[in-house]
Amino acid sequence: MKQAQSVWSRELLRQALRESLRKLNPLVLWRNPVMFVVEVLSAVLTVIAVRDAVTGGDVAFSGQITVWLWLTVWFATFAEALAEGRGKAQAETLRRSRSETFAKRLLNGERWEKVPALELRKGDLVLCEDGDPIPGDGEIVEGVALVDESAVTGESAPVVREAGGDRSGVTGGTRVVSGRIKIRITADPGETFLDHMIRMMEGARRQKTPNERALEILLVGLTVLFIVVTLSFAGFAQFMGVATSVAVLAALLVCLMPTTIGGLLPAIGIAGMDRLLRHNVIALSGRAVEAAGDVSVILLDKTGTITLGNRMASEFIPADGVTESELAQAALLASIADETPEGRSIVTLAKERLGVRGRDIAPPDGAVFVPFSAETRMSGVRIGEREIFKGAPDAITAFVQERGGSIPKGIQEAVDRIARSGGTPLLVADGAKILGAVHLKDILKQGIKERLQQLRRMGIRSVMITGDNPLTAAEAGVDDFIAQARPETKLQVIRRYQQEGHLVAMIGDGTNDAPALAQADVAVAMNAGTQVAREAANMIDLDSNPTKLLDIVEVGKQILITRGALTTFSIANDVAKYFAILPAVLGEKYPLLKVLNIMHLATPKSAVLAAVIFNALIIPLLIPLALRGVRYREGSAMALLRRNLLIYGVGGVLVPFLGIKLIDLILVAVGLAR
Repeated sequence: MKQAQSVWSRELLRQALRESLRKLNPLVLWRNPVMFVVEVLSAVLTVIAVRDAVTGGDVAFSGQITVWLWLTVWFATFAEALAEGRGKAQAETLRRSRSETFAKRLLNGERWEKVPALELRKGDLVLCEDGDPIPGDGEIVEGVALVDESAVTGESAPVVREAGGDRSGVTGGTRVVSGRIKIRITADPGETFLDHMIRMMEGARRQKTPNERALEILLVGLTVLFIVVTLSFAGFAQFMGVATSVAVLAALLVCLMPTTIGGLLPAIGIAGMDRLLRHNVIALSGRAVEAAGDVSVILLDKTGTITLGNRMASEFIPADGVTESELAQAALLASIADETPEGRSIVTLAKERLGVRGRDIAPPDGAVFVPFSAETRMSGVRIGEREIFKGAPDAITAFVQERGGSIPKGIQEAVDRIARSGGTPLLVADGAKILGAVHLKDILKQGIKERLQQLRRMGIRSVMITGDNPLTAAEAGVDDFIAQARPETKLQVIRRYQQEGHLVAMIGDGTNDAPALAQADVAVAMNAGTQVAREAANMIDLDSNPTKLLDIVEVGKQILITRGALTTFSIANDVAKYFAILPAVLGEKYPLLKVLNIMHLATPKSAVLAAVIFNALIIPLLIPLALRGVRYREGSAMALLRRNLLIYGVGGVLVPFLGIKLIDLILVAVGLAR
């Protein structure tokens, strides 16, 4: 997607402020039970503060508690609104672009009618030509086109999409640069990828994940528990003759409740999905996002994921009686006009072997270049009577045999050796003479070894899927491989790992990947792939980049770690607030309990106020961490748990002690501690 707007921009902050006030509506806030209870208490204390103002009660104290309880609720709604803000701005842009799009809906034959894109239904056929926007998600059934997908993926380079094969899928909102294609619409309005993206960005219909629901149930349980504890304490205090006002009891309840994580939980989920969207991945299932954080086995295709996908020239093998320079010179001439990645790599290797620079290369006068075609499977150049060609071994062999030549025994052995190693052999011929072979090798992607080592440190097993020779597995450093992989083989492997208790992730794009994608716990389909693959998956990669699976796992782990870290911090906070409020409430009646006032807070009222103020302020102070996410570091589960407890558990105990003491000093300094 295009560059996201900063969440701290003035426009988004104003929008978040307005939205946070709307979220104070009890009919909206009840979805967050913890903060809903705080809002109810705030409303009750507002009535009490008004009563104190009329009757001459302690309105200064009850009024301050009331203000800070309202601020606690507002900070929570502001955190959620801020997390949603950037997504809503992007969603509005996408929605506006969709509403302005028209489509050429085919009636029969070549006749078409112009209709709004929002009227298209699944099964409709539409025509797209040069410059036309693609009006909806679909599959190309006829034709080939160069498609600009920058509006969705942010990538400026157009890509080829064509009928048949694994690159037939197109997304609404993209545009045909050149070509003519017929598209069968595969999604009704409201079900397209852009609709999913809009909903995710807005957060309005974001479904809570299973872990999020479980945590929410825990928070509700703790809230109910502390309500019972507070009511019991009120009865206990009355029995002992200790006067406790409603304001103090409300402060005690709010400080004991897990308000910090309750206020930040929605923001953590929304920000996590936003980070996933920034990787141009649409999650069709919240369960898949969380499963990504717990994945222990990843299935990776060799081509395009571990290797570059485009085979590169790595070696010239001359025939007997031919020097490497002669072979390199002929291969260079045959490839000067070849714009394929393979052809460019041959030119690069030839320049390296011959020691020449690009500007020193010029085609001979009268040279006629013959481009590669699927029929001939070779390309080259004719210079007068001379014919220099390179291509597939059988095509070049037939070429030289027509001219009375044959393939040398040594070169045939070289071809067989290259094929057995998983490479692709090409032959170079000058008329009736074969000069030698070129070894095209699927080159490992830069940094892929380090990424696989990173997965290993995360405790994730990498399995390479290859349809040919498995030698690349050892070179890349994967933990296992599946050679000569067929659809049923992939499915069996996933089931075997799942039966052993593993969560399995896989990425695919073809119809043959669909069974395995449907079985995998985290199934990522490339957006350019077939409709069958996309329907079987629970995530869609808009960039169609196979390596994205590694990023998805990291995002999933970061969401889980952020939620766990802030939950730990929130619960640990209660220890300090316990030592602040209980001595303040009971200390005057029972002086021995003043020994618990280890922070030496000035007065009972300043102690209660300081605890309530800290409880409110910690929410906005943690908003940047909730939006950015806790940084994920590779390591075992026990190492991560120890680090989490050390930083957010111990920190959650110590920070409130320092914060409450500092606030108490400020209250004394400004005269609000009485």
